[in-house]
Amino acid sequence: MAIKRRAVLILIFILLGLAGLMGRLIQLQLVSTESFTDRDVNLIEASVSQRTQELVIDQGRGRFIDRNKKALTHEYYPTLVLFPFLKNVEWPVEEVADIVNIPASKLKNEIHEAKKPVIVGGERPIELTETQMNKINNLQIPGVFAVHRQYELDSEIAEHLIGLIRENRELFEKRYPEKNYLPKNTKLGITGLQSTFDEFLLPEGEAKLLYHVAGDGGPLFGIDVKYTAPANPYYPVAIQTTLDRDLQMLTEEILDKHDLKKGGIVLLDIESNDLLAMVSKPDINSSNPFRDGSAENQMIMPQFPGSVFKTVIAAATIENQQISNDRMFNCDQDLYGEGRAEYPHGMLNFQDSFAKSCNFTFAKLAQELIQKDQNVIEQYSEMLGLLGPVGWNGDVFRFQDFKQLPNEYNGRIWTDERDKKVAKAVAQTAIGQKDVRVTPLGIANMMATIARGGSKKEVRTVSDVLYKNGTTLFSFSKQDMDGPKIAPYTASKLQELLRGVVLSGTGQRFVQLPYTVAGKSGTAETGKKQGDAVLVNKWFAGYFPFEKPKYALVVVDLEQPGSKSVTNTVFYEIVQGIYQLEQEKGTNQSD
Repeated sequence: MAIKRRAVLILIFILLGLAGLMGRLIQLQLVSTESFTDRDVNLIEASVSQRTQELVIDQGRGRFIDRNKKALTHEYYPTLVLFPFLKNVEWPVEEVADIVNIPASKLKNEIHEAKKPVIVGGERPIELTETQMNKINNLQIPGVFAVHRQYELDSEIAEHLIGLIRENRELFEKRYPEKNYLPKNTKLGITGLQSTFDEFLLPEGEAKLLYHVAGDGGPLFGIDVKYTAPANPYYPVAIQTTLDRDLQMLTEEILDKHDLKKGGIVLLDIESNDLLAMVSKPDINSSNPFRDGSAENQMIMPQFPGSVFKTVIAAATIENQQISNDRMFNCDQDLYGEGRAEYPHGMLNFQDSFAKSCNFTFAKLAQELIQKDQNVIEQYSEMLGLLGPVGWNGDVFRFQDFKQLPNEYNGRIWTDERDKKVAKAVAQTAIGQKDVRVTPLGIANMMATIARGGSKKEVRTVSDVLYKNGTTLFSFSKQDMDGPKIAPYTASKLQELLRGVVLSGTGQRFVQLPYTVAGKSGTAETGKKQGDAVLVNKWFAGYFPFEKPKYALVVVDLEQPGSKSVTNTVFYEIVQGIYQLEQEKGTNQSD
């Protein structure tokens, strides 16, 4: 009896085990096929992917190009793709080899050990012509394809301006709750223009070649290879920036050459006020860009401007007729007129004071100006297009007040209005110290404004959003900046002052350049030290050629010991490099 009971129990356990296994099988095969476990694993997709070999041709995210439609993030190259099952079948390898002008043995070697689709040439793929592509595809050989494949560029270009993309499921669900048709691991723009234009750039889906394989690696359903891609022929889009890739790469190479550790450059096209190049240092630490602050774009962040800010005091002085040609200033005195200056210059007039960057002169003038109008300094800062934000903003489709540079900081002059009544505070403000903070982009905009005769414009970084076929989805028009501006006469006098800096002042090194330069130097104490050395911001901001202004350039070396700054060397080499590029373009055009 006991034996019979034990047998029954064992049978029950066996049946329960079989029922459990059956239930698990039903769950796997019928119930939880698309959401297995708390990770929502799609078992059908996983099963198919196990049996599928694929080659992604295009990840689907939009790209960035420069003003001449040269690639800034990724490029498309016509390449030859071979599938591994070709080694087991007869195919006209000689005919394909003749088309691409390489030995047939090389094509055979490409797939000899291959287990996945291969790009002929590997890391350095052969680049086909459109004619070669058409000839290959017209042969209609299973497993042989000529396609335009997406390739990342070898190096990051304008990485701070263009920005970063990352996988972030939580951010994706928060930003795009309605786009549940996209995978949750879709990469998003998290900084720079990648973030600003993220909704335009989102992929509709990948484009890829795929085929199914059996356990031995052979074709499962014959040798048919399928091409899958989003149905919309207009996507992905391209964001056409105003950057010039040649100028951008030139400036990046020069900054790397001189190991500028913190700071950067801004280069504007004076006529259009478009951004041609922008470099921020340090480089982005891609492994953890936010921990060390390397993702911050220093060119749109507020910095101490130092004596570059004297340009504002000069503009207010000229326009308010506060100066006469024969008035002299004792530039042996310090900023407050209480002792001897660190760099004495003797008695100087207004023009020479600007050229030699005499602190006493501009402290005195600022105090006289502010006694008549307490808001005069910030007013002229705005009139010169300095304070910002200076980046393009306006309405774009359903986006109201769309900003191309949404993280651009405003400049500021005062943090305490009571300082306007304190002579020493006014003196420090006049030379770009105390609480004055402006962005390098703002300073570049001020130089461009002066070079144009006082006309203020917003800075464009993007000109167009283009469909995949090259037609225009949206254009960003050039826009003037709102508000009052300086008179043409004032702009003309400022141009003379800025040229004087190079002819007889602190910028005399630039006289030797092939372009005539006008500009202003600046040194600002930051309040930080490195050992016994006081760290300073070293600037040179200007424009060239002086007679027919074309480029406005700002170079700033932030938080460096003054004796070690590379600002002037970088400015010099950029101007020289631009001249050489212009000469090469002119030679090529004449040819």
